[in-house]
Amino acid sequence: MIMYKTSNLPNTRIDVADALRGIAVAGIILYHSVEHFNIFTQEPIVHTLASDQTVADVLAWLFSGKMYGIFAMLFGLSFFIMNDNQQQKRKNFSGRFAWRMCLLFMFGIVNIAFYDGDILMLYACYGLLLIPISYLPSKAVWCIIALLAIQPVELFCLLTGYEIDHTRFYEISGIINAAHEHGTFWENTLTNLRYGFEVNLRFNIFSGRLTQLLCLFILGMQLGRQRLFYNEGRNLQIWHKILCISAAIVIVMSVVDYSPVASWLKSIYNLVILLMIVSAVVSAWYAFEGVRRVLHHLCIFGRMSLTNYLLQSIIGCAIFCGYGLGCYYKLGITYAVMIGLMMVVAQYVFCRYWFSSHQRGPLEGVWRKLTWI
Repeated sequence: MIMYKTSNLPNTRIDVADALRGIAVAGIILYHSVEHFNIFTQEPIVHTLASDQTVADVLAWLFSGKMYGIFAMLFGLSFFIMNDNQQQKRKNFSGRFAWRMCLLFMFGIVNIAFYDGDILMLYACYGLLLIPISYLPSKAVWCIIALLAIQPVELFCLLTGYEIDHTRFYEISGIINAAHEHGTFWENTLTNLRYGFEVNLRFNIFSGRLTQLLCLFILGMQLGRQRLFYNEGRNLQIWHKILCISAAIVIVMSVVDYSPVASWLKSIYNLVILLMIVSAVVSAWYAFEGVRRVLHHLCIFGRMSLTNYLLQSIIGCAIFCGYGLGCYYKLGITYAVMIGLMMVVAQYVFCRYWFSSHQRGPLEGVWRKLTWI
């Protein structure tokens, strides 16, 4: 098998990727607010509004599973750019990237001490799988993407009748939730550190994200190889086709009852919505100057995605957990989303302030320096 080799084309900064990254992080903050930062209380909510259920349904459709997916896809794109740049210098990036993933895992340990839903530790593990896959030719990579995209684990369970036992997932979720509601800060921290990685891995299996996130990592890398995020050649036409096809599939799946096979198709439905969102943003970015001006603000947010992700964990849990303001039982979903919006605005203001005198975000700068130490 012929191994992949760089095409030696320059990898300039992709502003639309920064905008997508900003959308993903902002969407994660908003949906974490809907979920009260993973606190699913049985206590009556004090302040509710009639709009709560509608807001929850709309944001679940738009954000749940999609924002993390976009984040994963762009992670794969970033890997390709760094790896390809090193290949063009006749350097091997594999060892350096493995070290970079170790650093990301350490950032994840810090993050999970505050928020049990951390994704960085799992992303660091998924990221290591990109190293051997990056050597494969594009045809082989597309085959892997296709295999992972059809949700092979869920399809196997559907066809064979095999059921994965999620008892342990429910058990440790209950322990973590109790700590969030009634524990001290240190009890939360120790519980998160003890069970957080396990509960996230089990949730990925439970929700169908186990193979889908890896699929999106590899897809991001492959889109980098194809240079699809640049406005070159027929790329814009390709994005328009993806938008039309994905929108058509979303419409069909929204009106057709697929509940008998929902355990398999739900994650695929989310994947198609994700592709519709990404293709719509990329198409609009290159087609309309006004869209670029508006989304430029999210570029700033996206360039500090790691810092913003950790900040939202610290701030959000201080607002919603019992050791903080205890808003998990005080605020209904609509009010919680308003809190999320205020967090996004406050973190955006911080980004503007920081970039006025720095080239990279605080944690982004540390991560880069340690990567190349």
